[in-house]
Amino acid sequence: MKKLIRSFGFAFKGFRYAFTTQQNFRIHVFAAIAASLLGWYLQINVNEWQWVILCIMLMLVTEMLNTAIEALTDLVSPNYNKLAGHVKDISAGAVLLVALFSLVTGGIIFLPKIIHLFHAA
Repeated sequence: MKKLIRSFGFAFKGFRYAFTTQQNFRIHVFAAIAASLLGWYLQINVNEWQWVILCIMLMLVTEMLNTAIEALTDLVSPNYNKLAGHVKDISAGAVLLVALFSLVTGGIIFLPKIIHLFHAA
């Protein structure tokens, strides 16, 4: 049981590191909070919640993996290296793809409801 508790401690330490050192991760956390509050306000249905939660988790996970890949790349290649740069660029590209997926998904879920609110007023 002690090992399990320690492993959770390491996981929270990693989350805290990402949050305190990575501006983009903080932006994504606050965007996740905003999307959750908007979903609550607009009373999105269970299926829509599943998509919103999937987007949030994919975004945070890819941002954390990007942070880990960047840190590891800096460790093994402290000086400029073209291949190391490609690794970092590809990792950032993965984050961008998830961000675009999340943006489109959010648009599909939220825009019709927001438009309806303005037309109802």
